[in-house]
Amino acid sequence: MKRNMTSDELARDARFRRVGTEEVLFDPRQQNAESQLLPGKSEGPDAARGLMHGIFVGEIQALEGAGRTCWDFDTGTGPDEVPFEMKLDMARQCWDEARHCEISLKLNSHMGTDVGEFGERALLFEAACNADPVLRLTGVNRALEGLAIDVFNTMRDFGELSNDPVLYFCEDWMLADEVTHVKMGSDWLRALTANDRDRLDRALEFQRAVDKLFSFNGARSEEPDAPIHLARNFRRLAGFTDAEIDDIIDVASEAFAESRG
Repeated sequence: MKRNMTSDELARDARFRRVGTEEVLFDPRQQNAESQLLPGKSEGPDAARGLMHGIFVGEIQALEGAGRTCWDFDTGTGPDEVPFEMKLDMARQCWDEARHCEISLKLNSHMGTDVGEFGERALLFEAACNADPVLRLTGVNRALEGLAIDVFNTMRDFGELSNDPVLYFCEDWMLADEVTHVKMGSDWLRALTANDRDRLDRALEFQRAVDKLFSFNGARSEEPDAPIHLARNFRRLAGFTDAEIDDIIDVASEAFAESRG
């Protein structure tokens, strides 16, 4: 099996439709989609279905990415190697993500969505193809899996508000796993950079760039009416400090200001 794939080599069957990140971020029809994620709004159900489809393809990419990390790196302590114990954690994550794929596929059907009805962005897998294992940890386990904490928490709340116990239970179940995945990323990030402050700073800067890209133009915040609510308590359980969480909010504010020109 080939090591260190590129994101262009990600295979899909004919049901899936790949779209570029730029195509979504700069499409005016998509820019405010998350802001409609409220049961009382006429657009709420479609926004929820679109987000659920995005969760589904994200789970596939997370499974593929964790599996690549198990395979792409030799076991060791060098800059291009990873400890065997980290590979075990990534294998555990693969098991979780496979279960999430099954749950999310059934939730899509439950919500009336077919596979491929919405486009698939490959940014998570692109981050999982990074040649530096530390950047993979920050890009995938800290930034994008951290985003999953916020999204699953939001979808769980949506299930409660819309009186959908199936959605609520499934999102609550997967949310617990995501906290574990992010915690593994936080722990291994600090372990792999314990004696290399420059490497840690580069990794955190990369995470900040990914967080900014996926702040939904500032729609992710701690405001009570935020479409995507930043789950501070769950992020603390996942190994984020309050200062790091505050920085994510600052990044979202920057993205909001830039989106308004």
